[in-house]
Amino acid sequence: MKNLTPATQGYIYGLIAVVIFGLTLPVTSIAVAELPAVFVGLGRSVAAAILGAVYLIAIRARLPTKREFSRLAIVPLGIVFGFPLFSALAMKTAPASHGAVVLGILPLATAIAAVIFAHERPSWQFWLWGAVGAIAVTIFALMDGGTDIYLADIYLILSVILAALGYAISGDLARTMKGLEVISWALLMALPALLVVVGFVISDVNWNASPKAWAAFAYVAIFSQFLGFAFWNKGMALGGISHVGQTQLFQIFITLAASAVLVGEPISFSMIFFALIVVFAVAMGRKARVTRK
Repeated sequence: MKNLTPATQGYIYGLIAVVIFGLTLPVTSIAVAELPAVFVGLGRSVAAAILGAVYLIAIRARLPTKREFSRLAIVPLGIVFGFPLFSALAMKTAPASHGAVVLGILPLATAIAAVIFAHERPSWQFWLWGAVGAIAVTIFALMDGGTDIYLADIYLILSVILAALGYAISGDLARTMKGLEVISWALLMALPALLVVVGFVISDVNWNASPKAWAAFAYVAIFSQFLGFAFWNKGMALGGISHVGQTQLFQIFITLAASAVLVGEPISFSMIFFALIVVFAVAMGRKARVTRK
């Protein structure tokens, strides 16, 4: 990809990450069917922290600077504790397909977080096309899922807010650190607290759960919580947090397709129509100017 512009490379890395993240909700729903939600949500971060430690030792990573360390300390709140825990709790009662449409507001939330924490300044055209994509996702949610309000929506909204926070700061840090370094340090900084919380629920774990449940747990630990961020952070660093964050609009459709294949949830034919609208909105948003203060 060396012949491509940094912005184009950023979109490609972002899309790879979105495919990885797009499987998270349906795979999580498989895991929490047999394992405690807190164990799945935070235990996955413990496993990922071990991978992170091995990675940092293998590459002989430098210690973060004082500024990097202070910002790394915020990252776990969003993508080590917040999103994994609340999304796992939500999947105990809501279908993965429903969770997918609620998470459709994540790109806008990420753009707002980029303004606050990474000093990006999207143009009005960017906000316009971002709003078009978000509105399309909302209409799709209402048409496909009806007007039922799940108690899990509170967890999902919290996961959106916290994920946006983590994404924005991680993307900003990835300008001076490797993508895997960012998530690895964040995981290690959170490990002591993670071990305490997971320790409280470890006795509730069904160690005789099916291979399917443990495979699902392994996926969210290795891919959703670790390797996916190698592509996501690098993509945001190259293409900009606001721009690359718009690729998350595709995530709803990846999640819906995965929900149908992995857990047998139905796919609406309207998905194709709204997918085209989202693709168009992202393509136009990509052309809009985003500056960095």
